[in-house]
Amino acid sequence: MSDETTTVQTTDEDVVESGAGRPSRVERLENEGDIAADYLEELLDIADLDGDLDMDVEGDRAAVSIVGADLSQLVGARGEVLEALQELTRLAVYRETGERSRLMLDVSGYRARQREELVVLADKTVAEVKASGEPVSLKPMSPFERKVVHDAVAAAGLQSESEGAEPRRYVVVLPA
Repeated sequence: MSDETTTVQTTDEDVVESGAGRPSRVERLENEGDIAADYLEELLDIADLDGDLDMDVEGDRAAVSIVGADLSQLVGARGEVLEALQELTRLAVYRETGERSRLMLDVSGYRARQREELVVLADKTVAEVKASGEPVSLKPMSPFERKVVHDAVAAAGLQSESEGAEPRRYVVVLPA
């Protein structure tokens, strides 16, 4: 069986109930994380895989991480299995809550490492755009990858936009 750890970062407005006994935003996200963890724990048991679940609330979404010995089969060659597992987990949450989930799933730190690499790519691209004054288009990326790049570009003071159609959608970093 797996151990669960929950870390929640909140502000005063996060914990204020939204009236008439409805749960706060953080409570709703924590509930999403609990539902997802139950679903994933069952999946790990069925697949006879060892893994510990870590639940968190990051900004405006629940985040669940599965860590364990070798869970590469839950990631896939380029994260495609992880993407599919995330969608299945979101569907499990939707089935229970009736609301669409933006839950983020990570397995064995794959997304965390990917995020670090994408921030480095975004920083290099921002420097290139600032030096040349010309927009730069990046290779096609998944929605997760594009979101990380958009956030890093915005943090550096530039703007970016997504162009193209899935699965060939990509980010264009624009000069100031």
